Amino acid sequence: MSDRSPSTPSVSPVKARLLQLLDEVIAHDGYGSIKVDVRLLKKGQKEVIVDCGKQYRFVVNHPGFGSGAHEAA
Repeated sequence: MSDRSPSTPSVSPVKARLLQLLDEVIAHDGYGSIKVDVRLLKKGQKEVIVDCGKQYRFVVNHPGFGSGAHEAA
C-alpha cells in the first residue's frame, strides 16, 4: 500500500469496499478469496473490478484527472 496522504478521493469507495469485503472474508467460517482487476478506459479513467463471489465494478479517474467513483454491483 502507498503511504501517500491524503488519498485520491476517486479511489476511496474502492478502498472502502475492499476493506469491507476483507472483513467479511476473514469473519466467514470457511474459505474465501478476493480478486481485483484494473483496466484502462478512455478519458483518463480506470475500471476496477472487485470479485468476491459477487462482482463490484467501479469507474475511477486517474490521479490528476479530477475526482469521482461510480459503483455497480
